[in-house]
Amino acid sequence: MEYSFFFYSFVGINLPQILTKKTIPLSMLNLLLFGPPGSGKGTQSQKIIEKYQLFHFSTGDVLRRHRKEGTELGKQAQEYITAGKLVPDSLIIDLVKTTLRENTQVKGYIFDGFPRTVAQAQALDELMKEQNSAISGMISLLVPDDELRARLKKRAIEENRPDDQDEKVINTRIETYKNETLPVADYYKAQGKLYELNGVGDIEAIFQSICQVIDSMPQ
Repeated sequence: MEYSFFFYSFVGINLPQILTKKTIPLSMLNLLLFGPPGSGKGTQSQKIIEKYQLFHFSTGDVLRRHRKEGTELGKQAQEYITAGKLVPDSLIIDLVKTTLRENTQVKGYIFDGFPRTVAQAQALDELMKEQNSAISGMISLLVPDDELRARLKKRAIEENRPDDQDEKVINTRIETYKNETLPVADYYKAQGKLYELNGVGDIEAIFQSICQVIDSMPQ
C-alpha cells in the first residue's frame, strides 16, 4: 500500500499541474540484534524472523553467496580473504546496498553481524534513508562473562567445537565483541534506539521480553 501526496490550491481547486508527488512505503521493522558469543542471539534471531517475517541479513552468508556466485563484489572480497586481510568497510557496505536493493518487497530486516563499526552504522543509516526507512532499534542481549564461558564450553562438547573449549580463545572472542560493539551501541543509544535486555533465563521468557520491546518501537 502506498500513499501519494498532491498539492491543491487554497480555494480547493486542483492545480493545473501536480507540483509534487512522493511515494511513501508503509513503515518497516528494521532491527539490529546484538549479543556476545553464547548469548543465544542465534536462537532468538530465528524466533524473531519467524514471528515478524523479517529478511535475515547475515554478513557472513552474503559474503559466501557472492563468492560462490563469482560476482564482482565476491571476487573483490575473495582477494582480501586470500591475502588474510579484513574485508574493508566500503566493500561490506556495497554488499549491504546490493542486498537491500535486491529485497525491497519485505516487511523489514534483521541485521546479523552488521554494523560492527560506527562508520558502518552511519553508512547503514544512509542506506535506509534511501529506502525512506530507518533502523527501528538495536536490541542487545546482556549475559555475564562467566555464564558465556559456561555456555560456550557446553556447546563445544555438544557440537564438537574444539576452539570453544579453549579458555583463551573464549576470552578473546568475548573481548573482541565488547570492543567492537560498545561504540556501535553508544551510537544508537544517542539516537534513543538502544534496548538492553537480560539474556539469562528461559528462552521463551527472553523472547517474550524481546517481543515487548519490538512491539513498543515507533515505526
